[in-house]
Amino acid sequence: MYGTRAVILGAGIVGSACARELARAGCATTVVDRGRPAAATTAHGEGNILVSDKGPGPELELAQLSRRLWPQIVAEMSEQAPGMDDLTEWDPKGGIVVATTDDGARELAKFAESQRAVGVRAETLDAAALAAAEPYVTRDHTAAIHYPEDAQVQPAGAAAALLADALRAGATLRTHCEVHGAVTRSDRLTAVRTSDGDLIEADIFINAAGPWAGELSTRLGAPIDVRPRRGDVLVTTPLPPTVFHKVYDADYVGAVGSSAEDLQTSAVVESTRAGSVLIGSSRRRVGFDDRLSVEALSAIAAKALRLFPALADVPVMRAYGGFRPYVPDHLPVIGPDPRLAGLWHAGGHEGAGIGLSVGTARLVRDLLLGRPTEIDATPFRVDRPAVLGRTQKGRAA
Repeated sequence: MYGTRAVILGAGIVGSACARELARAGCATTVVDRGRPAAATTAHGEGNILVSDKGPGPELELAQLSRRLWPQIVAEMSEQAPGMDDLTEWDPKGGIVVATTDDGARELAKFAESQRAVGVRAETLDAAALAAAEPYVTRDHTAAIHYPEDAQVQPAGAAAALLADALRAGATLRTHCEVHGAVTRSDRLTAVRTSDGDLIEADIFINAAGPWAGELSTRLGAPIDVRPRRGDVLVTTPLPPTVFHKVYDADYVGAVGSSAEDLQTSAVVESTRAGSVLIGSSRRRVGFDDRLSVEALSAIAAKALRLFPALADVPVMRAYGGFRPYVPDHLPVIGPDPRLAGLWHAGGHEGAGIGLSVGTARLVRDLLLGRPTEIDATPFRVDRPAVLGRTQKGRAA
């Protein structure tokens, strides 16, 4: 497959990771985006690389693969271009999940035990150990689990580093170029029509358009059911060291796995390298309505204060929100589309796309080149009922 012409449709972190893998494998790779790289969903994330929020199953396997790959890839990029580690802000800080009710403690203990059975490091913290790890966290808790494998990157910086590495390997980039339609021959996608008025021809096209993947797939003639799900985040002014891990309440896992359309919130609190504290998280199905919700921001602030009462008087300097690519069965979509040869998909990660990007790209590379995959890619196949169901319209990337 050396010399295969590959076009990545979307220059967010998933598309950038795919471009890096394919360009380094010898594919003639082009990345196309309707706007600027990493300017949409990637720029509106928190940079989480988590195993703590996933129960045993395919997504956790993908998370474990990605967690193994991230430090290797950061090291490789830094070797090629000094300073890439500063750009990515790779931080293996670990995570701590805190329960504040007796029911929450019981569920957290069961969840952690199921994760340990498949190789996740999950360490129970007593009150003294929690206080030592997080001096400002609430003392009104019923259980705490430390996940030392959780990590964080600066999402836009990490995507930029991945894309830069792809370009160094020979990839090309086209920005402000929107895909309007497809050209097919003998049931094979051979080119896409763009807003520039030209055709881009290739052997394969990878739909990495994030929340807009559903609409883009419809334009290409093979719809998949990827919908937007919005999340909102508060950002404090820079603080002295206050939060030392990613800390969240035990409700977070339930919110991630929920299919409810109404507002779902939980407390997620972590510091950035610059000293600001990020406070999330919310999940709500509002289509592509990009207005901030006072209700959502108030709810996540209230829950965060239950975890960290010391944040009560800290100024919030801004809030932001973004759309995450939601699939009804909560699994990503990775691999070739059996309905249209030449079309591949890499997306549907919802709020986990930053962390899962590099593992997804590795699966795409190995599937495309006919190599054995490091984990079973079958659960992420395109032709499953949740993916081929109803598609919600929106803008295409």
